[in-house]
Amino acid sequence: MDPYLVLGIVLGYFLVLIGISRITSRNADTQAFFTANRKSPWYLVAFGMVGATLSGVTFISVPGEVGNTAFSYLQFVLGNIVGYWLVAGILIPLYYRLNLVSIYSFLEQRFGVKSYKTGSFFFLVSKVIGAAFRLYLVAGVLQIAFFDAFDIPFLLTVVVTIALIWVYTYRGGIKTIVWTDTLQTLFLVSAVIFTIVAISKSLNLSGLELIKEIRADSNSQLFFWDWRSGNNFFKQFIAGMFVTIVMVGMDQDMMQKNLTCKNKKEAQKNMVVFSFSFLITVVLFLCLGVMLYIFAKKNGITIPEKSDDLYPFLALHYFGLPVSIAFLLGITAAAYSSADSALTALTTSFSVDFLKIEKYSEPKKRKIKKWSHLMFSVLLVLVILAFKAINNESIVVAVFKVAGYTYGPILGLFVFGLYSKRSVVDKWVPLIGVSSPIICYFISKYSEIIFNGYKFGFELLILNGLITILGLLLISKKNAAKI
Repeated sequence: MDPYLVLGIVLGYFLVLIGISRITSRNADTQAFFTANRKSPWYLVAFGMVGATLSGVTFISVPGEVGNTAFSYLQFVLGNIVGYWLVAGILIPLYYRLNLVSIYSFLEQRFGVKSYKTGSFFFLVSKVIGAAFRLYLVAGVLQIAFFDAFDIPFLLTVVVTIALIWVYTYRGGIKTIVWTDTLQTLFLVSAVIFTIVAISKSLNLSGLELIKEIRADSNSQLFFWDWRSGNNFFKQFIAGMFVTIVMVGMDQDMMQKNLTCKNKKEAQKNMVVFSFSFLITVVLFLCLGVMLYIFAKKNGITIPEKSDDLYPFLALHYFGLPVSIAFLLGITAAAYSSADSALTALTTSFSVDFLKIEKYSEPKKRKIKKWSHLMFSVLLVLVILAFKAINNESIVVAVFKVAGYTYGPILGLFVFGLYSKRSVVDKWVPLIGVSSPIICYFISKYSEIIFNGYKFGFELLILNGLITILGLLLISKKNAAKI
């Protein structure tokens, strides 16, 4: 694409986001930044969460991965759906009953300050690494699509990227994000639909013929039953369920949006409607993946060596300008809809959990919020540049995988707090939290030797949580305080 056209599209996109920010942040106080004053329409939150859940990595990877693992990802997503329902039925009522701003405050009420800080700390580490990794990939796409044409260094690309997020979130926070996420989800879904329509027209296929082509293709296989495979249905389904419970229900980023709804019932309604919207969107992505491979095969196009390159390659070179524009908007929206809420959640968790912002006057709160928001913006820039310096895909992926380990202690803490009546020796909880991922790592590394060829997949999170629970049991005693 012409770099000037890319510049115009990206600038226009952010001007719209900044316009939304100005409208939504009028008269916004600190409470609006953290909770949107609990006035968000549930249906708006439900639709916007689709874009926040599907990151830029997912937007690029899912269609291409169809060529490697067919529709197996849908097994994981079906587990996600059950996980969303469990979050709606168990965790949302708890958070509303306790009137929480940071969900990790539950751990303080249940166990003590050290446990509270431990849960919040692991969230901060996970979210910084995860958000930086996603932004690193998208900044790379923008670098190739636009900035390289003008010899603009990657450092400036990253700084501009984070600065734009800061500009439209630093005043309104979550109140603004509820609305910008809705727009970003619209762009994301539209990109997929535009591409599907373009392929069907190119191949002269009607809607029914298209469905038949997809069903007949070997890449549309859904269920896999080999117990040793990482794609085994039960592994994927159970892991999908637990990953959702932890990375949505026990994640400040995702739950902060839900807690902006007016009451518990509207938040639960939001979660259920969102779960179906998310399922439909993933099915569209998977169908698109099959169609991309069909299109390439019928037109004699060489498939890129990396499956992640398939969708960008075809969208930008073979489907025409409208699809190229839709793709650019879609990947930008997918990246920023997860990054902007991550930045806001990091600010919220740090301000509430570590700086105890609620103790101060409103002017002091604004100052704390502003500097916390700026600090995490700078931190994201530094971590992204660290990924760039590493410049080794296997190491970068390994670092991102490490971030996944940090959700295990959060899972263990919440499950033990919810379903055990025992209290713990609070001062030992940080040690348990640090030890669990380390033990989990070594079990995973030697699992094929220990478990006769068994390889861990997403279910590693469950193992991590179980190790944390066992550790907490060792330092626990009867007569816990009731929550």
